[in-house]
Amino acid sequence: QASSQAVTDEIVARSDSWGKGSTAPLPSAPVGGGGESGDLLPAVDRTPKMYIGGAQKRPDGNYVLPVMSSDGKTLLGQVGAGNRKDVRDAVQAANKAAPGWGKRAAYNRSQILFYIAENLSVRRKEFAQRLDDMTGCGAEEASKEVEESISRLFTYASYADKYGGSVQETAFYGVTTSVNEPVGVIGMVCDSHDRPLLSFISMIAPAIVRGNAVVVAPSEKFPLAATDLYQVLDTSDLPGGVLNIVTGESSVIAKTLAEHQHVDGVWYFGDVEGCYNVQKRAANNMKRTFVCSEERDWMSKEEGEGEEFLREASEVKNIWMPMGESMSGAGAAY
Repeated sequence: QASSQAVTDEIVARSDSWGKGSTAPLPSAPVGGGGESGDLLPAVDRTPKMYIGGAQKRPDGNYVLPVMSSDGKTLLGQVGAGNRKDVRDAVQAANKAAPGWGKRAAYNRSQILFYIAENLSVRRKEFAQRLDDMTGCGAEEASKEVEESISRLFTYASYADKYGGSVQETAFYGVTTSVNEPVGVIGMVCDSHDRPLLSFISMIAPAIVRGNAVVVAPSEKFPLAATDLYQVLDTSDLPGGVLNIVTGESSVIAKTLAEHQHVDGVWYFGDVEGCYNVQKRAANNMKRTFVCSEERDWMSKEEGEGEEFLREASEVKNIWMPMGESMSGAGAAY
């Protein structure tokens, strides 16, 4: 107990400096010779950009983060180090898209999620290879993760018109209708070091299918699992601004999302320090938070999917409906 209190005190003491970016120099990438056999750099040096407003946008700053292979010897790619300006641009795009997306029919939202799953299925081998290169999990485990990601998209697409609300009896003569409405704009930080693609899909899918617009930071260590989805999203009829992806340091992006006045909710899946600071900063503007500091079993149906995520992606509106004589008795039984 004393050890736990010491850790808590240390997190509180560091909270003022949390989210200001790394002060240590970024790791240098190994340099190769242009793509010949045995070189470390790929033949074409491609740097994934941000995905904001349905288009790929260059980061505001001039910094990148290298993404290394599981053995640390091969440079797989580089991603932009997103800053406050990138997050603000993404939030602006999300706020522009949120009203229209939230008013779309649940059937239409489900069809778009089905379409994303179908397009991801076409490129399953490519994504499995990417996961194996980044995490070193092996071809079999990588294939399982991709298949479960596709299955999860189908699951939430099926939920689109099945989580709209309920009708409850009340203490007076009447009923209350509970309508599940979108939260609005949800900021997410998915800093999971296990199952980077599946955890990413498991967070964005329930929020999108419930009519929210999302600004998400993928895994800081394995971001290419998310940036490779850009072409899938572009060919799946998802309106621009509904899903915005900002790569970079998780703490920097989380801090900006938690403090932003035009973000309605924040989901943070990462370390204990991040959970504490997100809740502390979100309290200033009373936004909803959904945090988890424990590594989840994303392959599990109990921990990785279900109504827990749908509930956090919804705001409940209660409509009170008193009933008079015209709604009861023999005249109403027909």
